[in-house]
Amino acid sequence: MKKTPIELYEMTLSGLNLIKQAISIHDADLKLMVANRQFQKMFNLPDHLVKSGAEFRDILTYLSEMGDYGQIDDIPSFVQEKIDLALGFQPHYFERSRANGTLISVEGNPLSQGGWISVYTDITEVKQQEEFIRSHAESLSDELIKRSETLAQTNRRMTATVTALEATKQELTDSREQLNLISTMTPAHIAHVDAKGIYTHSNGKLHTILPNAGAKIVGSKFSETLGETVWRQVEPRFNSVLQGNPSISELYDEVSGHYIRLAMTPDLDDEGVHGCYILSMDVTDEVSARTALAHARRRELATQLTSGMAHDFANLLTIIMGQQAQLEARAPQDPDIAQISATIKSAAKRGAELIESLSLVESQRNLDPVVVNIPTFLDNFSQLARAAVPRDIELSIVADLPDSRLIFDPGFAQDALLNLVLNASEAMKGVGRVGIQLSRSQQHVLEIRVDDEGPGFSADGLNNALAPFYSTKTGKVGSGLGLSAAFDFAKSCGGTLRLNNRHDRGASVSLRIPYKAVKTQQAGLILLVDDDDDVRETVRQHLRQAGHAVIEAISVTEAQKLVHIDGLTHVVTDLAIGPSETGLDVVEIVPDHVPVLIITGLPRSNALRQTAERDHVVLSKPFHFDAMEDALLKAEMR
Repeated sequence: MKKTPIELYEMTLSGLNLIKQAISIHDADLKLMVANRQFQKMFNLPDHLVKSGAEFRDILTYLSEMGDYGQIDDIPSFVQEKIDLALGFQPHYFERSRANGTLISVEGNPLSQGGWISVYTDITEVKQQEEFIRSHAESLSDELIKRSETLAQTNRRMTATVTALEATKQELTDSREQLNLISTMTPAHIAHVDAKGIYTHSNGKLHTILPNAGAKIVGSKFSETLGETVWRQVEPRFNSVLQGNPSISELYDEVSGHYIRLAMTPDLDDEGVHGCYILSMDVTDEVSARTALAHARRRELATQLTSGMAHDFANLLTIIMGQQAQLEARAPQDPDIAQISATIKSAAKRGAELIESLSLVESQRNLDPVVVNIPTFLDNFSQLARAAVPRDIELSIVADLPDSRLIFDPGFAQDALLNLVLNASEAMKGVGRVGIQLSRSQQHVLEIRVDDEGPGFSADGLNNALAPFYSTKTGKVGSGLGLSAAFDFAKSCGGTLRLNNRHDRGASVSLRIPYKAVKTQQAGLILLVDDDDDVRETVRQHLRQAGHAVIEAISVTEAQKLVHIDGLTHVVTDLAIGPSETGLDVVEIVPDHVPVLIITGLPRSNALRQTAERDHVVLSKPFHFDAMEDALLKAEMR
């Protein structure tokens, strides 16, 4: 358990009180931080001078006035002289006599953080023993006695010196440990390689940037550690650094899908370059944000260019449809007119669809993540896709996932995936194979990859295919929004979309979004708040069917008495409770750690419901059993 500053101070003081010597610690402002009981007892100091924050000047003045330093003519000057010496923070050792006849040694050492620690030792008995030897050892020569005294004093000075050296050694150790800690805590890989490309230092963070790299890489080769794909991009830059040229670049690792910013600085002196210092960090989120911003700007520009055109085009279509209606009225008398009318109607319908596509550019689609049963999702998608692509297109769907239920927006995902399948189908001229594979490429990444056997992306396509309205469909009417819509899905999920050409033949599009597995719903204790007896009974049955224990309240007042019961795991409340209370009133009294699910029969256009949906999970009545379980999970994730 983390200690408070007061608890740490009291623990430190308790430890110092066990030491027989007097100890005081002052900070850089000459204020007392801590002093043990022996310090107060040795100098007979009042309580206020041994409390944290006491001024060093006040302690010196008090001792001077009490005569501890003997007769002093000018106390203020004496005190100021001592303060000036203290501000120098130099290691020191000296012995002095006190007015009460005792002798003490004073040993001081500066602290790396500023200030100093002083240790006071009563050496009266030691000195008395020396005097006793002098007075009773007539057989001993004066010279031997002097040498003994000199040796004793030298030993004390040597002890003080050793203590100072130990303090300096500790400071260096602390400094090195602090640098190592800073290096380890830095969210980047810091390393050094020699001129032969061998790691001589690493802070152990490379595996957080390149998941396939090991944590211990010192002694290994630069090229082997990075892997073939990344090393191919790094090698020319590394060779340039060995010529004395610093390098900053961004790389892409196809294996992990990470973007890496790599900074290399030559390690050089007068004799030449001995290697390089390396700083690398994962900038995947930054690159995704840049791409999303550029994409959003392109869409904004496209919207500005097309909104007026769409309006005018809609007016023209209205006129065309009116004329077509007149032709259709004459169609029974003239087969040629019937054919012309049908052609105009078909073209006008396609025009209306294009206008609808243009309107989608302006709208910002919001995610609606729910619990998705993967086999069911893929089965439904398969039926939809097979109906949309030509018969000569072979469609293969493989899901290699450890979980059968994940959390994402199934409607948005289906639209994005269908766009990719249709694009692949058209690229192959209606003949070939489209492969769809779902996998967990990393612990927290769901990868949805669509491969085809078409001609692949052109160089221009790889650079511009995600731009709205970009299309390579010559001779066909296309909106150019397919890949853009798929990118929107990835971006909205906090993921990425990657375009590649396969090594053998065809294109490959990878959607990578966060992998969110569904936690197993544990049976809990749920407070149900609803004033309608029939609704409350139905919801109670749903909850008990799932294994939950249920307690009930019919008002906010009753709920207030129950929300603090030990073991409460959820609160389920109606949005409209009685004539004057709402589910939002219930939310206000629920502890922050307890998730709340709001159920309601109010329409989505209702202002109260719209307010509730901004910050809470809202489930519409009537609902199925599974829908309530999914809603409870979503409430937990809020």
